[in-house]
Amino acid sequence: MTDISKPAVRPANPRFSSGPCTKRPGWSLEALNDAALGRSHRAKIGKSKLAEAIDLTREILQVPADYRIGIVPASDTGAVEMALWSLLGERGVDMLAWESFGSGWVTDVVKQLKLTDVRKFEAAYGDLPDLAQVDFDRDVVFTWNGTTSGVRVPNADFIPADRAGLTICDATSAAFAQELDYAKLDVVTFSWQKVLGGEGGHGVIILSPRAVERLESYSPAWPLPKIFRMTKGGKLIEGIFKGETINTPSMLCVEDYLDALFWAKSLGGLKALIGRANDNFVAIDKYVADNDWIDFLAKVPETRSNTSVCLVISDERVAAMPAEEQAAFAKSLVSKLDKEGVAYDIGAYRDAPAGLRIWTGATVERTDVEALLPWLGWAFEQTLRETRAAA
Repeated sequence: MTDISKPAVRPANPRFSSGPCTKRPGWSLEALNDAALGRSHRAKIGKSKLAEAIDLTREILQVPADYRIGIVPASDTGAVEMALWSLLGERGVDMLAWESFGSGWVTDVVKQLKLTDVRKFEAAYGDLPDLAQVDFDRDVVFTWNGTTSGVRVPNADFIPADRAGLTICDATSAAFAQELDYAKLDVVTFSWQKVLGGEGGHGVIILSPRAVERLESYSPAWPLPKIFRMTKGGKLIEGIFKGETINTPSMLCVEDYLDALFWAKSLGGLKALIGRANDNFVAIDKYVADNDWIDFLAKVPETRSNTSVCLVISDERVAAMPAEEQAAFAKSLVSKLDKEGVAYDIGAYRDAPAGLRIWTGATVERTDVEALLPWLGWAFEQTLRETRAAA
């Protein structure tokens, strides 16, 4: 058995959680000194900060001028469910799922909204469903980047420009790290706690003109909670998309988001953010290619996420174990890294296959990813040694 010495270099920042994600490099509480604390979000200062957050979001993400952007309650989940409850039911819907959050949206539509004209296209962790089978004359709901599987759509080429239905895209681990083709997307949602490392609790919803037209021409058969209502008297509530939020936002969280947006702008915007995430992924990709004990969960290289990198232990000695023992092995490996203070929160999502999930979004430094990688091999060998000794 290989005897690997404990690596000499540690990541300067061991926070590789997939949400909330690590803060931007150099962040400190002092960055939030200008927060409008103790002020109403409806006062001039509150509205101006919310409007500035919307304007900077449009600028950094390169959202078309005729798309609306709103800050909404309850993180990405709230934004997605606002879209599902408000827009679906006008026609049949195709639901795409290849990981836990996509599966959750299927549950919402089938068991909560109780829509009957629903087609499900599902794939196991590591794969995409057959996108060629999707009918875009129907509404379509999908995640761009499966946070818990590390599987993403490589592009929007599978979506026709002349579709009749709406496309509702959960982009929470893709926004600010991957190219989104807005011409193919009618609803885009995300939370700023992901790629920009913001605080949790707030979501963002982006609506195309087609989505607005649906909102103004269609009323769902079910009652809508206040926090889901985007229209009044058959017209869009435009204030929502100018910083007049439906409920009270945290002005501290808004200030934190503004700080992240200004940081992103200082780097050069979306291109720079994508470049940072890609560079981080390349470091892991090279490590996986050089080490046969570990592999990507995503089987097809073009579908591998550059933010939520999901890995499985492919060593045949571990792969031969029963599923429960594989899970215990991975948990022990992750625990060692946590105790050493070199990687926090990198265990696979609870519903996913046993393994690791390393966040490599734009706020993560490549030097920290590179410092972490030798520790993975060390923890693997230590865990394998302990497992054999206990057998």
